[in-house]
Amino acid sequence: MAAPGVAEAVAASHPAEGAEMAEAAELSRALSRLLPGLEADSKPGRRRALEALRRALEEPGPAADPTAFQGPWARLLLPRLLRCLSDPAEGCRALAVHLLGLGLRRAARPRDALPRLLPALAARLAGPEPARRPPEACEELRLALVQLLGLAVDLCGAALAPHLDDALRALRCSLLDPFAAVRRESCSCAAALAQATPDHFHMQSESLIGPLMQTISHQHWKVRVAAIEATGAVIQFGNGKSVDDVLSHFAQRLFDDVPQVRRAVASVVGGWLLRLRDRYSFFHKLIPLLLSSLSDEVPEVRQLAVRLWEDVGLQWQKENEEDLKDKLDFAPPTPPHYPPHEHRPVLGCRELVFRNLSKILPALCHDITDWVVGTRVKSAQLLPVLLLHAEDHATQHLEIVLRTLFQACTDEEAAVVHSCTRSAELVGTFVSPEVFLKLILSTLKKAPSASGLLVLASAMRGCPREALQPHLVAIATELAQAHICQASENDLYLERLLLCVQTLVSVCREDCGVGSLQLMDVLLTVVALASATGLRDKAQETMDLLARAEGVSGCQDLYRKHMGPLLERVTASHLDWTAHSPELLQFSVIITQSGPALGEALPHVMPTLRACLQPSRDPQMRLKLFSTLSTVLLRATDTIDSQGQFPSYLETVTKDILAPNLQWHAGRTAAAIRTAAVSCLWALTSSEVLSAKQIQDVQETLMPQVLTTLEEDSQMTRLISCRIINTFLKTSGSMTDPEKLIKIYPELLKRLDDVSNDVRMAAASTLVTWLQCVKGADGKSYYQSSVQYLYRELLVHLDDPERAIQDAILEVLKEGSELFPDLLVRETEAVIHKHRSATYCEQLLQHVQAVPATQ
Repeated sequence: MAAPGVAEAVAASHPAEGAEMAEAAELSRALSRLLPGLEADSKPGRRRALEALRRALEEPGPAADPTAFQGPWARLLLPRLLRCLSDPAEGCRALAVHLLGLGLRRAARPRDALPRLLPALAARLAGPEPARRPPEACEELRLALVQLLGLAVDLCGAALAPHLDDALRALRCSLLDPFAAVRRESCSCAAALAQATPDHFHMQSESLIGPLMQTISHQHWKVRVAAIEATGAVIQFGNGKSVDDVLSHFAQRLFDDVPQVRRAVASVVGGWLLRLRDRYSFFHKLIPLLLSSLSDEVPEVRQLAVRLWEDVGLQWQKENEEDLKDKLDFAPPTPPHYPPHEHRPVLGCRELVFRNLSKILPALCHDITDWVVGTRVKSAQLLPVLLLHAEDHATQHLEIVLRTLFQACTDEEAAVVHSCTRSAELVGTFVSPEVFLKLILSTLKKAPSASGLLVLASAMRGCPREALQPHLVAIATELAQAHICQASENDLYLERLLLCVQTLVSVCREDCGVGSLQLMDVLLTVVALASATGLRDKAQETMDLLARAEGVSGCQDLYRKHMGPLLERVTASHLDWTAHSPELLQFSVIITQSGPALGEALPHVMPTLRACLQPSRDPQMRLKLFSTLSTVLLRATDTIDSQGQFPSYLETVTKDILAPNLQWHAGRTAAAIRTAAVSCLWALTSSEVLSAKQIQDVQETLMPQVLTTLEEDSQMTRLISCRIINTFLKTSGSMTDPEKLIKIYPELLKRLDDVSNDVRMAAASTLVTWLQCVKGADGKSYYQSSVQYLYRELLVHLDDPERAIQDAILEVLKEGSELFPDLLVRETEAVIHKHRSATYCEQLLQHVQAVPATQ
């Protein structure tokens, strides 16, 4: 402290300096009275002294003048307060930190305090380097210490350069502090330190990368944001080589659930691409990170990424203006087939992607098939963005792109498949179809797959009509090849195959006429092999679209146009068909779906049916064909007999197809075939396409076999056989040979004992018809013994417990009563006393007695 005489002399010669010195002297005296209290043994005493110092510094007075405050602060107050940072009392340490902050703000030259302040802060926050836990145990105080360090950085700036070791040592520890607020403050402090000391910071910046990368995955999103922003500044003003160390961590943050974190990544990466000194060396590593944000689910993040990416492209374009001069001066217009709703990137952005694509694609294609779902989704979303920028330059990378798409389109995640189909569309848009079709079709030829078909369909969807049209026939022909269209019966595969046809029809429209036959062949295969009804319906709808594209009214006209070639191809191998042959299923579809066109193709259809329905052929195949034949016979006038030509093949159907299959053979399969053949015969006889003479011809041929089927185990077979016999008898009437007619009724009588009431009712109805035939025949006496036997058996069944059966039997007896009424009366009277229900016998007798009166 200056002597009074000296101070007075200075004040007299320099009034301003004298006033400052006087204020400094006064402040020194005031502090000298308070500072001894900091050495008190009691905690309350030290605390009172610190509070007195705080009041002295906060109140107006000599301490308010920075120049006057500087001397006492540096000489008296700072050393004592730094010692208080180690005070055992937490309250005293907190007051000391507060007073140090006040002192730094008040001092005229705060940088003078750095040589003593920084080591003290490092000692409290980090302690000795090996120590894991900071010496300061109170987390609020650690936060205050980091804030004090941040204040020192703000006030002193570049003056911290000589003290970077202490500052970084403190930050390395505080960045890993358990208290989230300490970490956030430390991140802000690290960023400020990097900006304040760029000339020296780059030599030691790498030491902060490790702690920052441990903090970047903190559970608090605000801490994660702070860590990302701090990393941006540390690398921006530090060593650019650290980019490699943080890329994987930044990539992981793109999957963060919090939009603010993803926004921070986009902002920092965009800043590096714009301002990092070595950015040209890292373009291929940073571009994917920023472009990934273009497909972010939050609009704000997308907009920021778009804005930053455009700035990057424009800046690079300006920096390389000489290199791009020709492209800038003679820039071609936007392609006319450019994807709608897409904004074309500026030239600089397109060039950046194109020049770095060879370095980006291998890693990206690897990540698209990663085992982590999120990685696959993000990588798949990035691929169409790159292709949109690369445009026709993607041609040179087409092989690796298509190989990746083939694999990625098998992914179970719909988002991955959606992005990959979008990429395939862009391939179709920018790459010549001659190039991509050669690669895709050759791959499908070697190994047909649902994913390959999806890639093909997507590429064709993106291709302009005029470019795709010259290749339409080649595509349709390749798709129609058996090794592709019959490669799998899986519904997903068939759905993708159908998608290819739908795409061709929608893109080429009227031009599809040149490949209509091949496309029809593919659609026929889809309908034949698909197990899902919805898929078959879609194929039928596509046939209608193809028909409209060709200018015909519907799919049946399409069948009529291509019936001959389709049948020729399908039936070429019919001698080798089994129940599982795709050609058999295709043949069945043609038969059932072609409508009237079928009647025009009988010369081709009937020989195939005859050959395939021989008893020596596969039983399951015969069952399927009988079912198909029955279906069309039920609608014969609209299908197989649309031209009136079917009766000319009647002999083939009866003698060569039905008769051999109605023969009895042991086994359940043979019985099922007989049932199918009987059903087919019923459809034939009830179709109304045969004349009475033709039905009689069928009867002559098949009646013996039909009678044997009355003994089948299948109730359905027995029922249908009764109905067929009924139809035969109604048609032939009295023209049936008596010997053959007599052989029929015993078989029908047996069916009255059938376990099925339906069969019994049908047999009774057929017996009525048989009696009508006898009534119309000449020489009724020939039938007397047979009719008498029939009366006797029917009277037994008249006592049936089922009322419906009794009624039916009564009708049969009434019908037969006109033949030999006396015989019937005698037989009835002989059994009437045995009947449980004599009412029916009485009704019958009354009816018989009335017969002569009516005659």
